[in-house]
Formats: sequence, C-alpha cells, structure tokens
Amino acid sequence: MKKRNDRSLGMGRAITRRDFINGVAAAAVGAAMPNIGLAGNPANYYPPGKTGLRGNHPGSYDTAHALVWQGKTDWGKASKPDAVLYDLIVIGAGISGLSAAHFYRQQHPDARILILDNHDDFGGHAKRNEFEYNGKTTICYGGTQILENPSQYSAVSQQLLKEIGISTSRFEQAYDHNFYRHNGLKGSTFFNQSKYGFDKLIPYSLLDYERYVPADMRNIPAEQAVEQMPLSENAKSELLRLLLLQDDLLSPMTKEEQYEYLQSISYKDFLIKEVGITEPEIFELFAKLTTDSCTSIETASAIGILGYVGLPGLQATAFANYHASEDPYIHHFPDGNAGVARLLVRKLIPQVAPGSTMDDVVLAKFDYSKLDLADSNTRLRLNSTAVHIDHDGKENSGKPVIVTYVRGEISYQVSAKNCVFAGYNAILPQLCPALPSAQKDALGKAIKSPILYTNVLLKNWHAWEKLGIGFFCSPGSYYSISFLDFPISMGDYSFSAKPDDPIVVHMERFPTGNDPLLTPREQRLAGRHELYATSFETIERETREQLAGALAGGGFDPVKDIVAITANRWGHGYAYSNSRLFDAPDKNGQYPNEIGRQAFGRLVVANSDAGALADTDTAINEAYRAVGEL
Repeated sequence: MKKRNDRSLGMGRAITRRDFINGVAAAAVGAAMPNIGLAGNPANYYPPGKTGLRGNHPGSYDTAHALVWQGKTDWGKASKPDAVLYDLIVIGAGISGLSAAHFYRQQHPDARILILDNHDDFGGHAKRNEFEYNGKTTICYGGTQILENPSQYSAVSQQLLKEIGISTSRFEQAYDHNFYRHNGLKGSTFFNQSKYGFDKLIPYSLLDYERYVPADMRNIPAEQAVEQMPLSENAKSELLRLLLLQDDLLSPMTKEEQYEYLQSISYKDFLIKEVGITEPEIFELFAKLTTDSCTSIETASAIGILGYVGLPGLQATAFANYHASEDPYIHHFPDGNAGVARLLVRKLIPQVAPGSTMDDVVLAKFDYSKLDLADSNTRLRLNSTAVHIDHDGKENSGKPVIVTYVRGEISYQVSAKNCVFAGYNAILPQLCPALPSAQKDALGKAIKSPILYTNVLLKNWHAWEKLGIGFFCSPGSYYSISFLDFPISMGDYSFSAKPDDPIVVHMERFPTGNDPLLTPREQRLAGRHELYATSFETIERETREQLAGALAGGGFDPVKDIVAITANRWGHGYAYSNSRLFDAPDKNGQYPNEIGRQAFGRLVVANSDAGALADTDTAINEAYRAVGEL
C-alpha cells in the first residue's frame, strides 16, 4: 500500500519558525557566535523557542565528529579569550555538569567557574521545547522526562534538589492524576497500512503503559482485541494464550531465583522457553516495541522488558505486581528535567532569571545574554566544543589543566586549576590522548542509545476525545509510542484543560538498526547512524503519516490540525547500563564505567555514563563523586 501523498499530509504547509527546521538558521547562529563576542549571547537569543530539528541539533556535533571521525587535530592558532585562570572548568552543561559546578561552588564560594557546552542551549539531554500559538505558550520536554523514583534518591541528590528549591511532594498537586480517565482517554494499539495493508486502531494496548500514562490500557477483552489484529490464526492463538496467562510458569523457583533467571535470559528466550511461543509474527510484532530498553527482544533482559517496558508475560511469573520503580510516575516539570537544569543555572547565575521557587521557574524568562558575563563568578559558554584537554606539564604536578575548544570556526584556549568532564565518555579518549590506554578502552564502551523524541503541537485534541484515546503503541510504525503530553500545571502555567485547547503529542522512536542479533552496543551504533542520516523532512513526513493514520477515525486532518513540530534527535541519549547478558567485570571486579571514571591528575569524570545508569540521581551522584576527587 502506498503512503499518503505529501499534499494530503500538509508537507507543504508553513510551520512556526520553519527556517530553523533543517538546521540552516541554527547552524548560522552557531557560526556567527565569535562575531558577537564572548561577553554573552545576543538579547534575542532564546533556543527553547526553536522548532524543527533540535536535541543534537545541526551544527552541535560538526566539530566533535571532525575530531572523532576524521581525526582532525589542527584547529588553528588558539586565542585566549579569558585572562583569568579559572578554579574549575566543567565540560558539559547537562545536569551532571551543572551539579558539579554547584557542588564545587559550595566548597569554594569565591571560585571562578567556566562551563562549556557544544549545544546552543544548556541542560544536555534535559531539553526544553516551547511553542507559541494564539497568544499561549505551550511547554514540553525534549529529553529526560522525570525525576524517577525520587524517594530512593541518595541523600546527596535529595539535598541538592532541596537546595535548588524542589519539593517532590509539590508534584502531587501539579500532576492531574485524573486527566486521562476523566476525559475518557484510553490506551490502544495502531497497525499501519504501509506494513499491514490497512490502518487499524484497536482499543487494547499491547504495552502495559498505565504506570507512565495513567489511562486504562486494555479496554476490550483480549479475545476481541486479538481477533481484530492482522495476524495468522496460529499467531492469534499463541498471542491470546500469552495475554491471558495468570499462572506462575517459573515455580518452584523462589522469587529471588526468578529475578536472577529473568535477568540472565532475553525476552525472546523467555517467550520461547517458558511460554512456548513459536510464531515469527509475534516476535515481529514486539520487535520495535522495546521502547527505552534501546535494544531488541533478542538482547534485552526478560525482567527489563516485562517489568519496565510492559510487554506481556509478567503475569506468568512471581512478579505480577512488580515494577522497576516504586514511586508514581508524576515527578515531572512541564519541560521535564529541563526544569531541574533551569533551577541549577538560576542558582549558579542568579541574574539570568527572576524568581526563587520551582513554580516560578516554569515561566521565568531566561536571559541568555547573562550566561557568560566577564564579571560573573560562574560563566556558561554555549556553542563551544572542547577538542583537547591536557595538563600544563605532568598530570601529577598540580599544574593547571588547559582546555582547547572551538566556537564557530575559531579555536580558543582556557586554563583552570581543575577540570570536570561531564560530556559523553566515549569521546574523552580523543579529547585527552594522554589518558592510560586501559582507561581509554573502557571509556570507548560507553555507547549511549539513540533516541528521537518528537513533539507535535496540535490546535486541539478533538480527534483524541472522539476516539477515546490518550496513548497508543504502534508495532511496525516509525514511532513505537505516541501520547498526549503529561498533564502538569505549575505556577502560572496551565495544561490543556479542554479539547478546544492546543496540546502537545509526544512521540518516541528508539532506532536499533536492522540486525536484532547484534550486541546492544552495536545496535546503538546502527541506530545512531540512522538518526544522523535522516533529514527533518523524512521525520516530518513519518510524523504526519502516523498521526493521520491512527487518528483518521476521529476526523484528524494533518494539514489543518498540526501547528508545529519539534524533533529532538539524540544520537547520544541514554547512558549504557551493564547487562548480565553481555557484560562482566574484569579480574579486579570493575566494569568499564568504573575504570573509565578514574581521576587523571586534575581531570575528573562526572555524568551518567560514569554510573552506567540513565537517571538524574546517577548524574548528580557522579558529579558529587567527581568533585570530591578534586
């Protein structure tokens, strides 16, 4: 079946700030930076308002890729823009880098700190997206979503949240727990015509996503749902048996033994060995629904897929009510953890924005021209890619660390008594060639997952109300899941209250390549290559096509109903987590992340890569450890 033509999808229609969509204007802004000078950004500089291709936006990785892919080392004669010897340089303005600056500031109140980042905005993966339509600002997250399981955070992380003004109990009132159910919005599964021959929306979600999107996920009996699916009779029979399982298939193993076992086998092996699934159609059905496990059913652990992702089979174990996180999934600013990053930046550089609370930061107007002022003890310099880190002499001599970075096409050199690297660990061997070879090898194994978070601003959500859906998963489609954004109202910011109001649809893709038998690291590399090779035009077309097909029964018109699209492309997304299936400690009991994070003279390593876990608690804890090593 052919896909809809571009005209019917609205591909020719102008979208808000379309000049930024293919990165032309964004790259031009980055290239123009040196002409503006290093005293700050222009007064009208405001990256959260850009639409189109964001995340690792065009231009953000040109210099880094020249370093890694082409082996470039000649960046021209470096000028020295800052006469001062900094006390600390932080490379990477994500939550871990900002936290490191915060911890260092606590220990050294008068310290001079410089933070460098290659992107045009701070926050790293904690990215804020804004849309303007009909006089209203609609806010969404373009990266890390939430403070997950904050009751289990370390004392260090909980104290930092408190110091920047976050009370996690505030989210209980900010999050509208009844939004989806009050409006009759439920879960569904969408089968698309390009793969299955027709568009079909079935009010039964193959993914149990109720913990993340509190809507009823299975709204008709499994028998009715499976009967409507485009599968062979044998596949329908096996799928129905899987969906209806209630007995513990792993007894007489104890619960602890079951957990160890489910960690040690893949989800596909679980389906084959324990459930007796044989039909290839079922494996294909689940193949791209592994979401943020970021790997295939052949290589993802069974407990991760069952207990975190939500594919079926958990009821056939001793973990029928298990989930990897204990707290409700509500600890979320309207812009996700960009709210945390903004609070950290405002704490470090108070003149950047007014206010003092977690509520007022939501709509606080950040003045990016104040991020990098000469008279500020903390300076945050964007569009600045580090290309070399070295000590001025032997690393154990106590002499300064020298950092060379590129801004636009001009190289600069700055010095500091200490340096925290809080970027992506896999690039550190190229930045600091003097590192020990074993450490460089370990750092190179920190292969982050590729992620595409696309946010679509709609004029209204009438089609969703008419169809009675708030979430749908999509086997075989470009995006694995799509849902109406989390209903958060904080301070003077109000979430979409009625179907007439504009709303953001959040869509997620986790590319893993075409070979499910590759290792997780290899799948991540293949997915990354796909993302970097995909134009915004292709992403836009796939976005419109999927929404048009899924929502057609509700009267959705992609030409009229889509106002703007922001595609957050993360070639380097989630940190790599050690897997029982593919990773083992060395003879000293250390995993690669532990070897890679070792201090090297006055250079220390923070970030979630160092903790091998993609969450905010880890990012903060690793920052605290790194600063402590100084």
